[in-house]
Amino acid sequence: MNAVALQLPQRHPRSFLLLAAVIWLGLYRSLVPLSEAVVAALPVDRASHLGAALQFFLYDTPKVLLLLTAVVFVMGMINSWFTPERTRALLAGRHEGVANVMAASLGIVTPFCSCSAVPLFIGFVQAGVPLGVTLSFLIAAPMVNEVALVLLFGLFGWQIALLYLALGLTVAIVAGWIIGRLKMERHLEDWVRDMPRLRAQAGAMQLTLVERIEAGFAAVRTIVGKVWPYILAGIAIGAAIHGWVPQDFMASFMGRDAWWSVPLAVAIGVPMYTNAAGIIPIVQALLAKGAALGTVLAFMMSVIALSLPEIVILRKVLKPRLIATFVAVVASGILLVGFVFNAVL
Repeated sequence: MNAVALQLPQRHPRSFLLLAAVIWLGLYRSLVPLSEAVVAALPVDRASHLGAALQFFLYDTPKVLLLLTAVVFVMGMINSWFTPERTRALLAGRHEGVANVMAASLGIVTPFCSCSAVPLFIGFVQAGVPLGVTLSFLIAAPMVNEVALVLLFGLFGWQIALLYLALGLTVAIVAGWIIGRLKMERHLEDWVRDMPRLRAQAGAMQLTLVERIEAGFAAVRTIVGKVWPYILAGIAIGAAIHGWVPQDFMASFMGRDAWWSVPLAVAIGVPMYTNAAGIIPIVQALLAKGAALGTVLAFMMSVIALSLPEIVILRKVLKPRLIATFVAVVASGILLVGFVFNAVL
């Protein structure tokens, strides 16, 4: 069995990749009905807090792990093409601010939640991209993606979507630039900082497709093998809060005309966990109950860009001081967005 599995990509690497992609897509598309079926088979009420939390956990755990595996595998293959020198030529080789803009812009077209963006962050560090630039991507990927923009456009119009795009990118670019200027690379965890960098050599561009596939599997074994317990812990925290935090409670204070409503909304949003597609319908419901737009959007940004589960996962790759700096800088930007929205709308 193992011998056959290892020889399959050796004989037909393109067919192997296509088959793997089809299987992955089939599994991913079946997550919602499978999670609902499992909850329905359990002796719990689906409409109860426990039922909601279980469905969230059973759906999000395989979803994040599937995304994690796919992203790490692809990054492993990509890293077999691009040496650190070539990667730095694309990002780090440019003016620092320009590299932050490019990294944040790349985040727009990657529809990942904060937790599944972490593997890309690790891949960028491994490729030699500066820390501040990678953090610009890590912030922008979940917060300003095409899912969020399309839903905001459909619900609130192009003006709100454009303003959110501009402010969200500003937060990602400025926060990454500030952290980059602080030179905090020494606060990466040792195993991340000591990951082997790809050597710049002529043969790096002559690898066969099979060798690139093997590089992808090696990246999955190394990174997923270290991070998956933190993912389970983070999603468990998010599922518990997802099932028991009442929406009416949040709406009751988000509509108040008080300066502290924005920081309080951010403080409540940080422990939660979902993606843009999951949080924007909640944003719509909160606004329908009279919540202020700036306060609700600050809450939304904190949930999808600065969540407690993300911080739990990041703890595997960042030391506490760097995590605290990351949280402080991003939270300051989110607070600014909330206050600006409330002031102009």
